[in-house]
Amino acid sequence: MLARLSRKRILLGVTGGIAAYKCAELIRRLRDAGAEVQVIMTAAAQEFITPLTLQALSGNTVHTDLLDPEAEAAMGHIELARWADLLLIAPASADTIARLCQGVANDLLTTCWLACGARKAIAPAMNQQMWLDPATQNNMITLQAREVAIFGPDSGLQACGDVGAGRLLDPLDIVARCAEQFANGALTGRHVVINAGPTREALDPVRYMSNHSSGKMGFALAEACAEAGASVTLIAGPVVLPTPDRVQRIDVVSARDMQSACEQAVDAALAAVGAANSVFIATAAVADYRPAQVAEQKIKKGDKSDEMTLTLVKNPDIVAGIAARSERPLVMGFAAETQAVEAYAQAKLARKKLDLIACNDVSRADIGFQSDDNAMIVFWPTPLSPADDAAGDAALSDAQHAGLGRADLAKASKPQIARQIVTLLAARLAARDEYTL
Repeated sequence: MLARLSRKRILLGVTGGIAAYKCAELIRRLRDAGAEVQVIMTAAAQEFITPLTLQALSGNTVHTDLLDPEAEAAMGHIELARWADLLLIAPASADTIARLCQGVANDLLTTCWLACGARKAIAPAMNQQMWLDPATQNNMITLQAREVAIFGPDSGLQACGDVGAGRLLDPLDIVARCAEQFANGALTGRHVVINAGPTREALDPVRYMSNHSSGKMGFALAEACAEAGASVTLIAGPVVLPTPDRVQRIDVVSARDMQSACEQAVDAALAAVGAANSVFIATAAVADYRPAQVAEQKIKKGDKSDEMTLTLVKNPDIVAGIAARSERPLVMGFAAETQAVEAYAQAKLARKKLDLIACNDVSRADIGFQSDDNAMIVFWPTPLSPADDAAGDAALSDAQHAGLGRADLAKASKPQIARQIVTLLAARLAARDEYTL
């Protein structure tokens, strides 16, 4: 399970309390599990353990000041917040927990907490009576409602001599809880190739044919796969998006460029980890056709006609070509439709012999090409189980009648949708592994 922490970025907040000394071992254990650790210390924490100690253990400069001139020249607190896969505060004092609930941002740690969109967790540590106080208990309810993971506390003899709940969990237990935060869609040991964005087909040196794809869904999937431990190669059409961390990016323009790059990347994945551990995800909106001829000079507007005729030829079908290989990765396609979404997706799944297909209705402005949100239905081939067969036709869904599994992913941000898709991918890979044993 600790392998899930491989290449994860843990931002550790250390607050004031005698339990702060345990963070030295916590950092060492996190790094042993393959995580990268950066540390933020409050002023009170520095009274119990020095920044130099945690810097030596983490291998990174310890952050202490919100208004550090050098760091803030590059908006240091925002960069730290964006860097993290998990923001963990351990130990989390009663005072810090109260400030988190109130949205206070008067030091580096609480500011990063508000600015961080990653998973968040706290490991409380305080006197047993402080832990039992109604104010603290109400604060814990508030944080749980905000989906903050709570690690502990443990019970036992405390430094003050009291006995009861409030002890910081053992560092090894905290590391295990951190690993649990990355439980969904573990792809450690897999190599994923993803194409994303539009392609452009030149008409002349100035003009081209393209579509409205933003690439956001594919880039979110690349990030989610990397987060789940996979090696990721991203083949990107012309988009204005930053490369996700820990992802190898290859930029292309035309459909034929993308086909060549995808085939080479899949070949490399198969050579590196084998077909059983390779995945190809085709999210790109590849142009179906291209001009039969590309003008060498800019086409001038004619004075005698209001019409212009273009002859188009069909582009290669990238995903179908990879799915048709004798040695092939697990292949997932995408169907962006404006009508009969499910029917078209199911037909494409069968026709192209895909392992999964995700479909969405791009006619909806709230989940269309340029939107930051999405809602998808995922289908995959699966035989009827004995229970389904015994249930009779009336009890079966349309997808089950067609021999398909189905997952409905409700509207959410594209990164959240991507993490759900990664979970489905991991399940299909595990099913394939079991079938081939």
